[in-house]
Amino acid sequence: MNQTKYIFVTGGVTSSLGKGIIAASLAKLLQARGYRTTIQKFDPYINVDPGTLNPYEHGECYVTDDGAETDLDLGHYERFLNVPTSQANNVTTGRIYLSVIEKERRGEFLGKTVQVVPHITNEIKERMQLLGNSGDYDIVITEIGGTVGDIESLPYIESVRQLVWELGDNNGIVIHLTLVPYLAAAGELKTKPTQHSVKTLMESGIKADILVCRTEHELSQDLRQKLALFCNVKKEAVIQSIDASTIYKVPNLMQEEGLDKVALKKLNLPEKATPDLKLWNEFLYKLEHPKHEVNIGLVGKYVELQDSYKSILEAFIHAGATQQTKVNVVSIHSEFLDKSNAADKLKGLDAILVAPGFGERGIEGKIEAIKYVRENNIPFLGICLGMQMASIEFARNVLGKKDANSTEMNANTSYPIISLMEEQKTVTEKGGTMRLGAWKCAIKENTLAHKIYGKTSILERHRHRFEFNGDYLAEMEAAGLVASGLNPDTGLVEIVELPNHPFFIGVQYHPEYKSTVLNPHPLFMGLVAAAVKNK
Repeated sequence: MNQTKYIFVTGGVTSSLGKGIIAASLAKLLQARGYRTTIQKFDPYINVDPGTLNPYEHGECYVTDDGAETDLDLGHYERFLNVPTSQANNVTTGRIYLSVIEKERRGEFLGKTVQVVPHITNEIKERMQLLGNSGDYDIVITEIGGTVGDIESLPYIESVRQLVWELGDNNGIVIHLTLVPYLAAAGELKTKPTQHSVKTLMESGIKADILVCRTEHELSQDLRQKLALFCNVKKEAVIQSIDASTIYKVPNLMQEEGLDKVALKKLNLPEKATPDLKLWNEFLYKLEHPKHEVNIGLVGKYVELQDSYKSILEAFIHAGATQQTKVNVVSIHSEFLDKSNAADKLKGLDAILVAPGFGERGIEGKIEAIKYVRENNIPFLGICLGMQMASIEFARNVLGKKDANSTEMNANTSYPIISLMEEQKTVTEKGGTMRLGAWKCAIKENTLAHKIYGKTSILERHRHRFEFNGDYLAEMEAAGLVASGLNPDTGLVEIVELPNHPFFIGVQYHPEYKSTVLNPHPLFMGLVAAAVKNK
């Protein structure tokens, strides 16, 4: 293929219809047919990246190997395609405007009046083609965040209109994801919201090539014909996206509907081989036919919103299905956990994961949870802040340093087990200034970490500002807490574990970011296996 082809995915009627899942599913099918495919997400908010957003606002912040703080949809892209994403795969309005303003300050516009059209739209189009121009991909799928008709989405919609026209026939198509609601009182599905959404898109100069209709009920042939007629698309391009028991079924449902075939036909590309989903379907079979069942507690402070821990929840699905184990994740709010109720809230669990996070709220609950699992030999995995709290708990209750803490929570602690990284002490800006992206970790032999990974050198993704304080390492190790993983260049502690415990390990990095359907993360595999053994 000489020219990269582009597919744009827009949404209408309402948000949260699953554009990311549809984009990832289509990419999976095209990849399985032999096309080099990638996905990118353009978000219409003015934050430069989601790194400073509260998880309640936007769900988890997903981190790539190159240190980009991105939208959680990039996690879906990686989990489905098993291919890493990068800084180029997620762009926000904030980043677009920042770039244009910096160019204006440098005088790159030669005195011209800088406007949304053409300067902002040109910047968007340039970013949209960045991955395509690399020569690494045959097809680039671009998901446009938000809903058609939103004020903040208008520059993106205009950019798509221009780009589809500039690319020429069969080189760029638009998939519009919409909702076909079921009115129980009338006992029927309604197409009017979809018609209005497509009309709004056409008012912006864009004709949808394919309609993907989210629905709770099967779309009849008559209804498909009606949608085709009033929305100006071919009947074969009206694709049903019915509710599924798991997002991992969606590629199969889209294949049954022929979404990949219709897209390839409109892009004037050969179908090539039938999608090879053998390994994918083996995973699905195991997911739906578990031989074991475990209850694993997720102790965190954002548990009210499931998307706050999206990658962790998906990593449990990957690890559980691979071992034919149904993992029931029991959410436990750390803010409401204390000495008086820890035993009641945690008893009966087969394992516990203490989640990452920032700030003081809920940390004492996390420490109580860790004390309980340490003393009761319950399998434990601590991630980022969870690892730091495990270190503090050990210092407080084993070493007897009752004042042990992180300087993030108590700047005046006399025993700062966790402290601010040296290079962070002069940092005043919050955005993009943490230790981010993939960093090396050297694992000591004959440790639990070594047994889990089966290797002595790994690369894992980080997102944090505070570190284990090396001044206390010797004292902690003498008391029984082993630092089994260190950064080979800086000596920073990456992994801690307790050898005299069935399964007790804390990691400074985020293993959940690297777990995919075809490559479940070893740490989650280990925790699930330990939970099964602990039943």
